Parts: sequence; C-alpha cells; structure tokens
Amino acid sequence: MPETTSPGIDWAMARGMGALAEKMGLQWVEFSLERCVATMPVEGNTQPVGLMHGGAYVVLGESLGSMAANLHAGPGRLAVGIDINATHTRSATSGVVTGVCTPIHLGRSMTVHEIAVSDEQGRRLSTIRITNLIKDLPASA
Repeated sequence: MPETTSPGIDWAMARGMGALAEKMGLQWVEFSLERCVATMPVEGNTQPVGLMHGGAYVVLGESLGSMAANLHAGPGRLAVGIDINATHTRSATSGVVTGVCTPIHLGRSMTVHEIAVSDEQGRRLSTIRITNLIKDLPASA
C-alpha cells in the first residue's frame, strides 16, 4: 500500500473489503472513480497443481468492481453485482498479481467495469467484466 493515502483509499479502508478478500490477502493500492488497483498474493490462492485459482482472479475482480460501483453509487445507495464473467489467458505460479479496474459505463442505475489482472512482469492473466445494479437503500426507521 502506498505511504500516502487518498480520499478513495480512505473510503475503501473505512468500508472494509470483506472477509473473503481479507483472507485472500487483497491490498488496496489506488482507489478513485476513474481507476481502482489492488494486489493479491499467489501463495495461498492456488489450485492443487500450484497455479493461481481462476476463482481467485474473480474474487479480486469482483472486489474491485463492486467497491468501485459503490463509490460511484454514493451515500444512501447500494451497488450489487448482477453479472460477472472472466477469461483467463495465462497462469501465475508465484509472486503477486495486480488487478486494475476501470469503468466502461457509470449510469444512474447500473455500472459496468473491466478488471485486467496481470503478473509482476505486466503480462495479462485474466480479464474480468462485472455489472452492478445500483439501488436506493431503504430509509432508516
């Protein structure tokens, strides 16, 4: 994580990343409406043959895309995932992978983000697309 913080990272840290992302070692690097970046270690997130599990790429992608959608949604609204897909094009066996999330569509009721996951050499490992529905939270009683 960078030594300095930003309002986006402060927001993400205050919200929390969820128990699954924490167990998998996700770490925020950058967080804004235009671009979110996080890393995840390969170790501990592998298949029995030692390759990074495809589901781990998806956890990284969904964590980034959902948090980005919720930042866009703003106070009093909640973004929930309604579709996610991933195409894995390469495997990681060690080190750290990085997910970079960028918006494709930021609407009033729906967002679409693309997450590119790469290895430490900058080679793309997986491309993930997530769609989130934005809804109003019920008024407090």
